Amino acid sequence: MTGEHMTAKQPSISALAQIWTGAKAIPHLADDQALLVPLYEKIGKIEERDEISLNILRKCLSDETLKGLLAGIFETSSYLSDLILKDPARLEQILTSDPKRHIEVLVQSAIFHEASSEAEIMRHLRLIKQDAALTLGLADIGGLWNVKQVTNALTDIADATLRGAIRFLLKDNHRRGKLHLPNPEEPEEGSGYFALAMGKHGAGELNYSSDIDLIVLYDSDIAPCRDKWEMGTTFVRLTKQLVKIMQDRTADGYVFRTDLRLRPDPGATPPAMSVLAALQYYESMGQNWERAALIKARACAGDIKAGKYFLGEVAPFIWRKYFDYAALADVHSIKRQIHAHKGHGQIAIKGHNVKLGRGGIREIEFYVQTQQLIAGGRNPALRGRETIPMLSELVKLTWIEPEARDQLTEAYEFLRKVEHRIQMQRDEQTHNMPEQDEGVAEIGRMMGYADLDTFKTDLRSWLECVQGHYAELFEEEQALGAESGGNLVFTGEDDDPETLHTLTEMGFQNPTEVTKTVRAWHFGRYAATRSTKSRERLTELTPALLQALANTDNPDKAFLSFNSFLGALPSGIQLFSLLKNNPQMLETLAIVLGASPRLAQTASRRPRVIDALLDPAFFGDMLERDNLDARLSRMLKEATCYEDALDGARIFGQEQLFLIGVRILMGAISASQAGAAYAMLAGVIIRHLLKFSQQELERRHGRIPGGKVAVIALGKLGGREMTAGSDLDLMLLYDHDPDAKWSDGDKPLAPSQYYTRLTQRLITALSAPTAEGELYEVDFRLRPSGNSGPLATSLSSFRSYHEKDAWTWEHMALTRARIVAADEGFSNIVRKEIVSVLAQPREAEAVFADVTDMRVRIEDEKRTSNPWHIKQVAGGLVDVEFIAQALQLIHANKHPEVLHANTAEALRLCVDEGLIDHGVADKLLPAIRLYHNLTQILRVCLDGNFDPHSASNGLKQAIARAGEEPDIAQLELRLRQYQSEARDCFTQLIGSVEARQETV
Repeated sequence: MTGEHMTAKQPSISALAQIWTGAKAIPHLADDQALLVPLYEKIGKIEERDEISLNILRKCLSDETLKGLLAGIFETSSYLSDLILKDPARLEQILTSDPKRHIEVLVQSAIFHEASSEAEIMRHLRLIKQDAALTLGLADIGGLWNVKQVTNALTDIADATLRGAIRFLLKDNHRRGKLHLPNPEEPEEGSGYFALAMGKHGAGELNYSSDIDLIVLYDSDIAPCRDKWEMGTTFVRLTKQLVKIMQDRTADGYVFRTDLRLRPDPGATPPAMSVLAALQYYESMGQNWERAALIKARACAGDIKAGKYFLGEVAPFIWRKYFDYAALADVHSIKRQIHAHKGHGQIAIKGHNVKLGRGGIREIEFYVQTQQLIAGGRNPALRGRETIPMLSELVKLTWIEPEARDQLTEAYEFLRKVEHRIQMQRDEQTHNMPEQDEGVAEIGRMMGYADLDTFKTDLRSWLECVQGHYAELFEEEQALGAESGGNLVFTGEDDDPETLHTLTEMGFQNPTEVTKTVRAWHFGRYAATRSTKSRERLTELTPALLQALANTDNPDKAFLSFNSFLGALPSGIQLFSLLKNNPQMLETLAIVLGASPRLAQTASRRPRVIDALLDPAFFGDMLERDNLDARLSRMLKEATCYEDALDGARIFGQEQLFLIGVRILMGAISASQAGAAYAMLAGVIIRHLLKFSQQELERRHGRIPGGKVAVIALGKLGGREMTAGSDLDLMLLYDHDPDAKWSDGDKPLAPSQYYTRLTQRLITALSAPTAEGELYEVDFRLRPSGNSGPLATSLSSFRSYHEKDAWTWEHMALTRARIVAADEGFSNIVRKEIVSVLAQPREAEAVFADVTDMRVRIEDEKRTSNPWHIKQVAGGLVDVEFIAQALQLIHANKHPEVLHANTAEALRLCVDEGLIDHGVADKLLPAIRLYHNLTQILRVCLDGNFDPHSASNGLKQAIARAGEEPDIAQLELRLRQYQSEARDCFTQLIGSVEARQETV
């Protein structure tokens, strides 16, 4: 059907012109004479020996109508002019044929061509496409055919080339024994393999450079596959070959770009699916936008009978039987995603997307499709695929006014013509107007406009017309767009340009990834989005969610954190509904995900911690000890074994740790309150797990006669200064009857073994990872003799060690001792022993020297000048803690009142007792307060060190707020000042670290 197969028959000039005298809308030339020059230059490139081609072009140019048409094409369309020059004989045949008959001949040739190889069928179909592209380009630009004729013909060519490719592949697989076709001469019949045309292809409305959207399926009940187990593999391979034949670029170009992404869950399914799998998907997880897409679905190639059967089976998914509130809510979950712009607003012509942009073709299509979904279930007349006929049906059913139909019809015709001319220029799948006036004017001339401004005015008028009708359709719907009024549309597979723009304006740096991820949520791949209702709730929540995430310092990071969190949720409908109706909670979650990597990671790994936010008490007062104790007790009572108890403690502990961290992040509690809350929680958990550990041990080994045990907290836990990252510094003391040698169980143990086992069980209970994660890291190195001593310490050994062998630093550590769990009556005994140790008379100079030496050793090992290393830097947390501990050791003999496990309280007591003056206290107490405030927020937000140069603005703002300064720079200045003053106090009260370092 192309020039290489033609004879050299020479038509007359009158014959050439006769067919095309109806071409009244030929392109307007900017300068008729000047622009004929490039036409003759291109013609001159044809080799002189090709006299036939030259003669054909000369004859065409001798006719004024054809000369104007061809000159306009050579001026504006490099693609069409290349097709003309590639094979002028093809042009001759087109111009001397009836266009309709010519397309029919091409269709038959595409379907029934007998090719012997893949290469042959690929070339034949590409030449068919070239011929059709030139024919339709001439008919469209010349005004010979209207939009419907052009789009219908393009669709016919797409169907025919697909049919030809599939016929070849089915026969080829039959020859190779992969298939056993019932009728090899008509391979499609009974093959069970078919393609559904979707979108514009399904509706018969393909645009000039459109790709074709397909869903490829096979009916496993009838498919003639020799090996049923290989059926899926066979049809997937065949489909990949089909895509190759249709879209791979060769020297002859391509046939149609082929897109299979409209199939069910394309990221997780093969290119060809069984009918059963597709039906199961639509019945269980089909989405609203897929209902809209399937309106246009049409069996276009392969086993048409099987395709029609499938469409009949899927019809109940598309068309809801009853026009009721459930159907309305279903459709509205799409509609509410779009912000309906009221009024006409300014539409920029340059760069505007005439398909997806405001007032574009997509809005006309969606205007029709949404109303089809609502009413098509009860009115079969609304189940048509084509856009314009359905506008007339909507008028008949009084859904829209005739004026809306007429205006939208005319707008559709105009915009489709513009779209075609954009694509004809270079055969690019684009819908964007040129960015410069010169390019816009060129499109206008292809439309027959002599004047740029007139074309721009008409184009804007039609875009605004469509926009007005579209907004009117949605004016009663709650807009679920961005606060700024932009689109947030995530249906289908194409990115909506307005949505990408809106996301960018909201602050997202990677809007394409956001749209891709949001679409993935609705494929039901996450457990939280498996049900239809959960997806609808998430659809309604999405705009508010995106806005909340955009309000954080790093929207993209917060969004990724939410996606990880969503992927780990076991279910979603309750949370989505709650967040939709509770903006405060949504804002809280967004802040957590955006500002605290540590809490975000916890939420992602253990999404059940979010359940704790549902507790009404969260936004009220902190939980009291008795309340925590009662709640954990109830949870552990449900445990059927020791392992269940450990899991229950982890669930409880992680939730409460998360809640404390969120309160810190939100500024709801101070650093001292946070430290006390963390310590209170740890104490409650220790007491309960000690009890369970004892019960577990007693089942096997019984009890030690007169046995008593106490768990002593040291370090930050003892001082009620815990942070989110603190481990538990513990010591276990025990006592028993003097004559007790063994426990009284079936497998008796000696007391030292018994309490060592108990300590090991307690460590395991607190720190071992289980299916529910981890709880705390536990450190027993502060026990007498450290790692070289027994894990559990008898009271007598504790007394003896601290009277004779303990180092000064061990007594310093003991100043922070606090009993967190003990058998009745034993806590008073242990407390007296601790006070007795700390209240021993001591030489002040010896203590000061030991403390200074220890500070020197720490600085030698962990020296830093970074003020944000708050603990170790000179004048930092260690300096202030050492001052308080040294003063307690020196003065406790005469002033036992100064013994307090909390550093700030110990310093205040020293002031009250007159042991340090107010000037020193006025420096140390604000410093310790600031250090704790910053340490709390840093540990909530980060696992590592803080670097103000690389940290996000949101984190820096949170830290500045915690430090009660306007910005991080001012805070760092104050931090350095406090550290300098604290080091001066250390030198004044304890000794000079620098001088001691020099002597060492």
